[in-house]
Amino acid sequence: MGERGGQLLRSSLALSLLTSTPFRITNIRAGRARPGLMRQHLVAVNAATEIGEADVRGAEIRSTDVTFHPKAIRGGDYTFAIGSAGSTSLVFQTILFPLLLGGASSSTITFEGGTHNPMAPPFDFLKRTFLPLLARMGGHVESELIRYGFYPAGGGRWSATIHPARKLERLDLLDRGNVRATHATALVAQLPPSIAMRELDTLAHALGWDRAVCRPTMTQDSQGPGNALLATIESEHVTEVITGVGQRGVRSEAVAAAVAREVARYLKAGVPVGEHLADQLLLALALGAGGTFRTLKPSAHCQTQMELLRIFLGTSVTAVEEAEDVWRIEVPGRVS
Repeated sequence: MGERGGQLLRSSLALSLLTSTPFRITNIRAGRARPGLMRQHLVAVNAATEIGEADVRGAEIRSTDVTFHPKAIRGGDYTFAIGSAGSTSLVFQTILFPLLLGGASSSTITFEGGTHNPMAPPFDFLKRTFLPLLARMGGHVESELIRYGFYPAGGGRWSATIHPARKLERLDLLDRGNVRATHATALVAQLPPSIAMRELDTLAHALGWDRAVCRPTMTQDSQGPGNALLATIESEHVTEVITGVGQRGVRSEAVAAAVAREVARYLKAGVPVGEHLADQLLLALALGAGGTFRTLKPSAHCQTQMELLRIFLGTSVTAVEEAEDVWRIEVPGRVS
């Protein structure tokens, strides 16, 4: 089904907890080079099991079959450690809405593992893009980065305090408004500063941005070396953070060029919601009072999320192409 990755599992866990619907998922990540649960997926299952007092079968590394029976959602103080550089933000996404909409008391969660990973939203995206929109809907979450965690050492640490919300208000995000500022940051930990400079030079040249707003940040506050390039577009109604993560064997110029292409696509389309924000907003709107937004062509992750909402909530999401790479997404609200 869908993109066949870990998102199917994470979103199923969240929706299962909130609807008290048990489920079984098979052939987990069957098309991947290393199928089954990896460490970050297992931590997501264990986190959902703990906050939902659930009965679970198949919760082990490389398992391709998990059965999950939720009970009551229980807020509190938790620590979830991946024990590798696996993405902590993906674990956060698994338990966010259950604790936000199903918890009776505030919860403080500490995450340990990766904070800036390929193929996953970094901490900066959650802090500056997603959580402000969630707050606009009435969902208040405070977050604090304590230590960076880059692949392969991991060791990052951050916390989130989730305050229960009675409901999430409707959100309509059809226009980006005027672009107020654009800037970029190149994070470098325990690596030569020249990596950051090359990334920023490449990005600024490709996008025509003032090099003065493209700045390096050198940090020793990590357990190992790492690099991430963050391009930020601050608009009237939304802030978008587009990220590239440096990897061994990939030139700095290639990392920056990929980020520049994604930024250029976003700016050209004129939409408020970027590709990676879209699938996260779907869940928030469907669990709240609904809403609409304009975005780029829906990704496989976005389409997978739509299908899961139909299965667990009976929600029919409407996606209409309005122009080249411009789509209008309409999400009905949840019927209590």
